[in-house]
Order: sequence, then C-alpha cells, then structure tokens
Amino acid sequence: MQGIELTPEIPVDEVVELGRRAEGEGFDTVFVSSHYNNRDPFQTLARLAAETDRVRLGPGVANPYETHPVKLTSQVATLAESSDDRAVFGVGAGDRSTLRNLGIDRERPLRRVLETMRVARRLFAGERVDHDGTFTVRDAGLNYDVGDVPVYVGAQGPHMLRMAGKYADGVLVNASHPTDVAWSSDRVAEGADDRDPSLADPDVAVYASVSVAEDEAAAREAARPPVAFIAGGADERVLDRHGIEVEAATAIGEAVEAGRFDAAFEAVTDPMLDAFSVAGRVETVANRFEALLEHADSIVVGAPLGPDRAAAIELAADAFDRVAENR
Repeated sequence: MQGIELTPEIPVDEVVELGRRAEGEGFDTVFVSSHYNNRDPFQTLARLAAETDRVRLGPGVANPYETHPVKLTSQVATLAESSDDRAVFGVGAGDRSTLRNLGIDRERPLRRVLETMRVARRLFAGERVDHDGTFTVRDAGLNYDVGDVPVYVGAQGPHMLRMAGKYADGVLVNASHPTDVAWSSDRVAEGADDRDPSLADPDVAVYASVSVAEDEAAAREAARPPVAFIAGGADERVLDRHGIEVEAATAIGEAVEAGRFDAAFEAVTDPMLDAFSVAGRVETVANRFEALLEHADSIVVGAPLGPDRAAAIELAADAFDRVAENR
C-alpha cells in the first residue's frame, strides 16, 4: 500500500481535489479521517468515489461506538458499491478523549473492534446476523450485494495489534518511528502465529504522521500540532523508549484537554518531533520511510502532510519514488 490520509477539517471540495491529486501522483489508497468535529467522512468518501478512478477508499479509521457497527458496515458497503468495489473498511477503537465529548465510555475496545469486524464480514457475505456481545444485533442483513471488503484495524496497544494480526486483512500501525514500528510488528507477528492458515498474511501498514516540505524547518513546524496530540496521550513505556520526560508529555496533554492549543504546540520538543512524526525534506522523509519499511509492508502518509498540503502530496510521492529506486 502507498496510502494517504486526508482530513476533512477543510471543505469537502478541497479534500476531493487533494484526493484526485494523490491518485495522479501514484497513491493507491486514500483514507479519510473520522472525527465528529470535522466534516462527515462518508459524504467526503462518496465524493471521492465519484471523482477518482483507481484508488481504494475508506474511513481512516471509523469507530464502532458513535455509530452502531451494523450501520457502520452498511455505510462501508454503500461506499463499496458506489466506488466499484474500491472500499476498504478502516476500523479502530477511536480516541478516548473525543468519545468522552459525546458522553461515550469506550468500554472493552478490543472486543468491540473484533466483534465489529466479524459481524461486518458476515453482512458483506450476504448473511443475516444475530449477535450478543458488546453490542446487539437481531436478524440484521443488508438488502443489496456487497462482496469482499478488506478490513484494516487501526492499532497501537499490544492486545489490539495481536488481535489484528490474527484476524484482520491489514493493520494500520499508529506509529512513526522505526523503534515503535519494530515493536508493533513483533506484536502483529505474535497474533499471526495463530492466524487461520487459509488467510493471506496481514498487510502491516505504518500509519505515520508525515510533514514534508522543501524547507526542513517549515516541515517540522507544521508537525507540531499532531505531535502534541500524540505525545500528550502517549503511554509511559513509549515515552521512556524515546527518552521523553513523562511530566513534559503530561503537561502537553493537559493543555490540549484544556483547549490551550498554542501552549501545547509550543511545548513540543525536537525529541518528540523525531519520535512521533516523519518531518523534513524529501531526503529526510525517504530515509525514514526506508527505515520504517524494514519492519512493515507499506506506509500511509498521515496528517498533517505538510505546511502546503497540495505540494506535500507531490513531495511525499517523490519520497516513495526514492525508496523504490533503492529497494
């Protein structure tokens, strides 16, 4: 996969234009991020389906809490139909703090995601489904044919990574540093040891925060906002792995929760940028891509892309081309 994440924090017309540009630059998959406070991902994906020809399309990633899993499956199935079978179901547990805004307690996330994947596959296959677990389904089915839709699980913790390795078609590893990706890939492999031998190996895709520009400093500056959110919510073990003080990351997380975003962004340090993003000029990004691909199968270029999104798409494609030349 040579994927890209587009975030509908900007108008849908602009997202669609970026998606068309990404397809022209050789990207093969476009994920649209799914957060209630941005524009609707499925309306955006519908527009992308109509105005692209080749790229696979999917939410990156939807969560089965704010939308019932059967309804979510139907949305993905509709995308599959409208895109001529180019849909990818990106699903994950969702951001705990964002779900709290909606009064949702993210209980038993691993079970919820696994059950969603299993129910979705049965619905895609045309079955009628009953299910009692973290959610309830009573004799539900889709009134139209779907066929096979690959399921990619967004994962970061060890249990979700193992589960995805055992059951999913692909894993979207939420990491940007080779050390973290190596650790994550090992967890996926542990799950894959128990995988049904009739299934193909899962695609291990690094879902990295990427910022690329012709100016190194500008690229790193643009990476501060997503890195603040990542660092502020990072596990202590991950922080220790990169020599980042827990107190510093905690302070950033508290600033984000309080809405003091400028303070949070300013508190991001160079070690945080190095650990939680791939930021710099094309050469820098290509070198990091090569290091990531020593532990993974593919890469998704995630937000922020860069200080200039349109230019960043071309530059990220150049980085992929450099990697291909060296492999």
